Amino acid sequence: MYKKFVTQLFLCNMLLLMSWFCLGGVQINKAAAAPAFRAVSDEISKPKADRSFVLSKRASSGQRVVDYTVMEKEYKYDLQDADYEALLKIVQAEAGNEDLEGKMLVAGVVMNRVSSAAFPDSVTEVVMQKEKGVYQFSPVGNGTYQNTRASEETIEAVERVLKGEDITQGALYFAARKSADPEKMRWFDRSLTRLFAHGNHEFFTNS
Repeated sequence: MYKKFVTQLFLCNMLLLMSWFCLGGVQINKAAAAPAFRAVSDEISKPKADRSFVLSKRASSGQRVVDYTVMEKEYKYDLQDADYEALLKIVQAEAGNEDLEGKMLVAGVVMNRVSSAAFPDSVTEVVMQKEKGVYQFSPVGNGTYQNTRASEETIEAVERVLKGEDITQGALYFAARKSADPEKMRWFDRSLTRLFAHGNHEFFTNS
């Protein structure tokens, strides 16, 4: 009987001891985990850096900064696909050997005509217009226009003009004096106001 009592007492003591160790381990784990929980909690509650601050900080470091306030420039002219293609082709045909500004000037003259009451209302009609049975743009008459293909620079020039860049000074006409018909150039000189020359082209407007 005595042995049985001792055995039970020993088992109870062991259970109490094991319980104490387990409880102590939980407290230790909680204490060790507390900094981690606090760090995560602080990170979640911490407000994110203001975008303007980040941008100014990057700017002061000398790195390239993207200005999120600058939106892509909108188009001034909204062309149908056929008109867009016609503009690309006539610029390439008339100014394929000119620099970027020379291409922009030709594109600008076409768009000036579209905007003028004295000319048709679409790019295609302007490009295809005839005067006394003769095409206004010689590449249309000699077939160069139909077979041309726009270069990357021509596309860039057209895009810039369609987005509103205008360096034409209001020009409605242009001509390459060296290759133009002398009689036609005499009409230009007599009937129009010469504005300026760029590359191989001279630019004119109505007197």
